Amino acid sequence: MAESSTSAQRATLFSPYNMGKFNLSHRVVLAPMTRCRALDGIPQPANVEYYKQRSTPGGFLISEGTTISPTAAGFPHCPGIYTHDQIEAWKKVVDAVHAKGSVFFCQLWHVGRASNQIYQPGRTASPISSTNKPISGRWRILMPDGTYGSYARPRALSTVEIPEIVQQYPQAALNAIQAGFDGIEIHGAHGYLIDQFLKDGINERTDEYGGSITNRCKFLMHVVQAVATAIGPDRVGVRISPAIDHLDAMDSDPLSLGLAVIEKLNKLQQEWGKKLAYLHMTQPRYTAYGQTESGRHGSEDEETRFMRAWRRAYEGTFICSGGFTRELGVEALAQGDADLVSYGRLFISNPDLVERFKVDAPLTRYVRATFYTQDPVIGYTDYPFLGQGQGKYQRISRL
Repeated sequence: MAESSTSAQRATLFSPYNMGKFNLSHRVVLAPMTRCRALDGIPQPANVEYYKQRSTPGGFLISEGTTISPTAAGFPHCPGIYTHDQIEAWKKVVDAVHAKGSVFFCQLWHVGRASNQIYQPGRTASPISSTNKPISGRWRILMPDGTYGSYARPRALSTVEIPEIVQQYPQAALNAIQAGFDGIEIHGAHGYLIDQFLKDGINERTDEYGGSITNRCKFLMHVVQAVATAIGPDRVGVRISPAIDHLDAMDSDPLSLGLAVIEKLNKLQQEWGKKLAYLHMTQPRYTAYGQTESGRHGSEDEETRFMRAWRRAYEGTFICSGGFTRELGVEALAQGDADLVSYGRLFISNPDLVERFKVDAPLTRYVRATFYTQDPVIGYTDYPFLGQGQGKYQRISRL
């Protein structure tokens, strides 16, 4: 069981928490969320305002998915962290967050096959992946003109190409530290590149990166080791979602997959004599397009069993996410199921979510239609704070 489990059983959303070298004043975390406002991959003044609005003294924020290379994108106008201009633009965002007293991690992202040629170099290359299999027609990709299209057929990386992709992660991590971020999160979840290696429903490789769970975990472990070596383990978080089928990312035994990843992370921490910053796990109820269902793998009880097994196994800070309300967050902390809880959609429409949770105030309803638009204000920085009135936005009951 994680070292902090005893204290977590007595925790509330507003108990302070020591996340390694970072002292947090509460446990409400801003989850990473794609918002498509970084024009041409470069953060804008609107990004500065957005993150500043959601910062609190002693709070913890994780940036939206931030691409690590020119081949990594699968959404329009998502930020990168691989050019000088991107690094310089992120500095302004980070400075604004730090001025409000928050800790800020950058989520490092490569979408792998969850892309289209239009997002690739020259607009002609095939996206790279663990496989040649495309994402099924059940899913649609957002195109730069706002329409939805099909995911492209990917190109499976050869064995000799994989180390080059692995090395893009520590370079991106170093770039993030140069931009002023306190650390990084490795995005190994939700059907993107790393998850495409982890899941046996996608990974059909016959080389050292395919087949057994140990082989399928190898790409992630190489990335973790490389990034930890570059910036230190205590600045590195890892996000995985073993039981999530987003973008066809299915596994025949998600419980064992999650435990295998955790066992390997624990072993690395023991070898280093130092812990990672955290492990970030998505609740199995998270599904396509943010809908909440009972879960592909069974009942709510089974989902809880998965999460508790992973939480007990991991030796370090455990963050849970995926459709949490205020009540569910309180319950997860009180029962010792997590150390921190990350919130996504509720934080979009409630920039002062921490304060609203603290006083149990009504929340503002989010407008899904503006999640991925490029407007720098509407649906991005114009959601009201407490006491400002709702304007065009609707309230929802306390959650």
